[in-house]
Amino acid sequence: MQSYTVRPAKGIRGEITVPGDKSISHRSIMLGSIARGETMVRGFLRGEDNIATLNAFRAMGVVIDDDGETLRIAGEGLRGLAEPTDVLDCGNSGTSMRLLTGLLAPQRFYSVLSGDQYLRRRPMRRVVEPLSRMGACIHGREGGEKAPLAIVGRDLKGISYTSSVASAQVKSALMLAGLYAEGETRVTEPHLSRDHSERMFRHFGADIENGPAGVVVRGGRELEGRDIVVPGDISSAAFFMVAALIVPGSELLIRGVGVNPTRTGIIDILTAMGGSLELLDQREVSGEPVADILVRSSRLKGIEIAGEVVPRAIDEFPVVCVAAAVAEGRTVVREARELRVKETDRIAAMATNLRAVGVTVTESEDGMDIEGAEQIAAGTVESFGDHRIAMSMLIAGLTAGGDITVTDTECIGTSFPTFFPLLEKVAAR
Repeated sequence: MQSYTVRPAKGIRGEITVPGDKSISHRSIMLGSIARGETMVRGFLRGEDNIATLNAFRAMGVVIDDDGETLRIAGEGLRGLAEPTDVLDCGNSGTSMRLLTGLLAPQRFYSVLSGDQYLRRRPMRRVVEPLSRMGACIHGREGGEKAPLAIVGRDLKGISYTSSVASAQVKSALMLAGLYAEGETRVTEPHLSRDHSERMFRHFGADIENGPAGVVVRGGRELEGRDIVVPGDISSAAFFMVAALIVPGSELLIRGVGVNPTRTGIIDILTAMGGSLELLDQREVSGEPVADILVRSSRLKGIEIAGEVVPRAIDEFPVVCVAAAVAEGRTVVREARELRVKETDRIAAMATNLRAVGVTVTESEDGMDIEGAEQIAAGTVESFGDHRIAMSMLIAGLTAGGDITVTDTECIGTSFPTFFPLLEKVAAR
């Protein structure tokens, strides 16, 4: 089991580019594979999660060439996928499994989705149940709650579905199924989740409408291959944003980051805490807003976090907890129950780790209270097999009173394979 020890830094300085957005990279493979004609993808994130999606489509007969810079996808059209000869291994990727469940449900063949020990514990009924309402035939452990999932492709009918959670994975699974379904598929959410699927569906020519009342996909229209430039992942940039905010004497420029409004909750939260973050050279690339982000060290204060900002920052909460741990006063997080069903229970994992380095944390069912400490203590903490927990605690080590060691850091490769070189590049010793 690989461990990594980080020493306190004297500043976070320089200029970096983070890898491509994980969510957009997944969707570029999926839509490019079922579109007609060629799709070219630049900036694709070559993390383990996205490679799992890429390999799944290769296993279904899609030719995808990768020269290290650009992916060239020979799209097969809506009905061009071939039955896989083996189980499709999603690794640790919940996005791969949930979105593929929606895409495979209307195919005219049999398929099985599985993954690693962590993914096989995660809840899948949230996509299986509404897909079943559309006519899908999906079997899994615990009544469809857990993988492996066996899918017998069937013709589907569109439904109107009101999701109890704001989840881009649930929404996107139903949207993908809706491309094939008879009639309209409508999805509404309690709060708007990230809208990368809506933007990319439109980019590929799908028959789609979206607005405050939800998203509607009309089935039967073929997609056309498109060129895609994937912006830098704001979830990856978030670790370095927090690092530059909490380490005194820091100034960091992060270039080419996706700043989709459904993903910028992290910027809103850190700004509300008193953080100095400036968006420069704002522009649009392949239908997605992009900017350079300039971050300077700041005195942070505790705030209350709840409501519509939560789904817009759901993946960034572990590193938000690190910012809260060194902020003045108390940070209260509520309405974030979704954190309990991520790669691990992120509320429990961060509470355990922060307590191990001297921070006072009180858990609630849907969040936590974090009392800002004058300084985080040295110590050894666990990743719990979760890439975002691992990276967050390594960021905490940059401003601790001594070294912090994080165990089981191999998981970082699922989303951010260049994390360690970038950390060493910007951390002044």
